Amino acid sequence: MNLSAGKLLGLRRLADESGRFKIVAVDQRPPIQNEIKSSFGSDEAPWEDVAEVKRVLAENLAEESSALLMDPLFAWPAAHSVLRHDQGLMLTLEHAVFDETPRGRYSKVIPDWSVSKIKRTGADGVKLLAWYRPDSGGEVLTHQKNFVRQIGEECIRYDIPFLLELLVYPFPDENGEVLKQNKSEWVLESVREFAKPEYAVDLFKLENPVIDSDLGNPDAPETEPVQQVFDEMGRISGRPWVMLSAGASADNFRKVLQYAYRAGASGFLAGRAIWWEAFVQNFPDLLQMQQALSRDGLKYMREINAMSDRHANPWTTHPLYGSGAKMQHSTSEFARLYQDF
Repeated sequence: MNLSAGKLLGLRRLADESGRFKIVAVDQRPPIQNEIKSSFGSDEAPWEDVAEVKRVLAENLAEESSALLMDPLFAWPAAHSVLRHDQGLMLTLEHAVFDETPRGRYSKVIPDWSVSKIKRTGADGVKLLAWYRPDSGGEVLTHQKNFVRQIGEECIRYDIPFLLELLVYPFPDENGEVLKQNKSEWVLESVREFAKPEYAVDLFKLENPVIDSDLGNPDAPETEPVQQVFDEMGRISGRPWVMLSAGASADNFRKVLQYAYRAGASGFLAGRAIWWEAFVQNFPDLLQMQQALSRDGLKYMREINAMSDRHANPWTTHPLYGSGAKMQHSTSEFARLYQDF
C-alpha cells in the first residue's frame, strides 16, 4: 500500500529519523483545568494560567520529542514558538466536553475548529479522540461511527494524517468493576471496528487493554496472557499504532511499553506519565515546575526514548506497507494524478 504525498510526509515529520514516534501530549484540558481550579479554590481556571502551564510543559520537553500534540485553545496559541524546525506538530480536534447519556457518550468537535483549519496551520497530523463502547445504544454507536468516518474522509480530502484515539468507559450507572471485567474485550472490539478501511485511520493511539493491576512483570511467565491481549490488539489494528499513557504512573507506563513494543507498536504518544507529577507538585510555582521537568521529566523521557530506540517498530516497516512506505503516483504523471482539495 502506498500513501498520498501529504500523509507520507506528515507521518515522517511526526516520527524521528528512524520512524519511531516519541510524541509528547500537551493537549489535555480538564485534568489541567481541574487541578488549577483546585489550587486556586475557584470555579474557573483562568486562560492565562492554563496556557502558561502548557507553554512550560512544551518548552521543557520539546527537545526529547519527535513531535508535540497540542490543542488549539491553549497550547498552540501559547507554545507555538517552542517547536523546532525539524519537529512535528499534531493538533487535536475533539471537544473535551461530550454529551453523556445512559447508554453512551456522544463525541463532538471543538467549536469553530476543523480538519481544514488544522491543515491551514501547517500541522502534520489530526488527532481525534472517540469514546467508544461496543455495547452502547444504537443511536450512540451510529453517531460515533459516523463521527469518525466523517473526520477520516476530511483527512483524505485535505491529505493529512489521521490519528484516532479510542477510549472505553463505564456508563453512568456502572461502577468500576464493570470496566475491569470487560476492558480487554471492549478495547479489542473497538480497535476491530475502526480498523475497517471505511474510517481511513492512518495511525492508532491505543490504550492499555488490561487493568493496571494485571500488568505484573512483563518478563514473567504468568503474564503471558497479558502479552497475548496486546499481541491481538496489534494484530487487528492493521496499521501503525502508538501507546497512550492515560494518566498511568511512570513505572506502569514502562511496563505497558514493554508489552506494546513486543506486540508491534511504533512508539508512544504520552503526556501525564511524563509531566503530571512535576505539574501537580509544583503549581502555581512555574519555576519549580520547570526545574522538575528539566530534572525528572526529561530523565524519564530519555529512558522511554531509549526503550523505544531498542524495541519500537518503525512505522515505515509495518506489514501494511509491504516492502516499505512509499508515495503514490511517483511518476512523471504526479502533477496530473495528485488530487486537489
